[in-house]
Amino acid sequence: MIQSVRRAAAILRELGAEQPRLGVTELAERLGLAKATVYGLIRALEEDELVERDVETGKYRLGPALLLLGNAFLDRHELRARSLLWADSLASRTSEAVRVGVPNGMSTLIVHHAFRPDNSLQILEVGATIPWHACALGRAMAAHQDEMAIGSLLDGSLPRLTGRTIVEPDGLRSSLDAIRRDGVAVENQEAVIGEGEIASPVFGQVGRVVGAIGVVGPVERLLPEGHVRKDILGAVKEVARGLSRDLGGARRYARAR
Repeated sequence: MIQSVRRAAAILRELGAEQPRLGVTELAERLGLAKATVYGLIRALEEDELVERDVETGKYRLGPALLLLGNAFLDRHELRARSLLWADSLASRTSEAVRVGVPNGMSTLIVHHAFRPDNSLQILEVGATIPWHACALGRAMAAHQDEMAIGSLLDGSLPRLTGRTIVEPDGLRSSLDAIRRDGVAVENQEAVIGEGEIASPVFGQVGRVVGAIGVVGPVERLLPEGHVRKDILGAVKEVARGLSRDLGGARRYARAR
């Protein structure tokens, strides 16, 4: 039973990867399973609308039930719910977009995104994932994990997204030490060329990091001439501290500064 659940989850992950539609044979090859096994699992997933079959190609894609589950996850996520007003306030103060992220394995999952308040065309990033090491949100959270968790992150896959992405474990460890000391993480074009991010960790009741909140925008505005804008840095730390206080983690945040 447990094996079947894990195999079904693996099918969903494959369908959620870069190639959105896959046939039974392709899934079997990717997962190293028999075609009959994959077919039985995918038919069960189809009955519950977790996957659906494209009538033109005969291939499978993620189904509508997953959207409902995803929305339920966001609606019930305490950090996201608590961060709505804080994120809007930070976006208003800095005139930049604000993102809230949570740990998601080797990635950071964006659970809230407050648009830059200038009425420009922007793309909602809720649900997007970014490798933890390539964004300030991810590094702000990683810096406050225990040593075993940090070791696992540094031993895992560290893809280079741009020419500026830090992928060397020693360099990342030094960055995490500085973040732990300063209470803020800064990223300069490591995920997207021309874009930077300034983020601070958010702590919960039990004293562990539960997420991070940060400002994201063009490097010429956030990091003019390579220097962090002090007003944005201060605003991010202040909002992270307030959000942590709302979640019962203010004392832990004070110790992390």
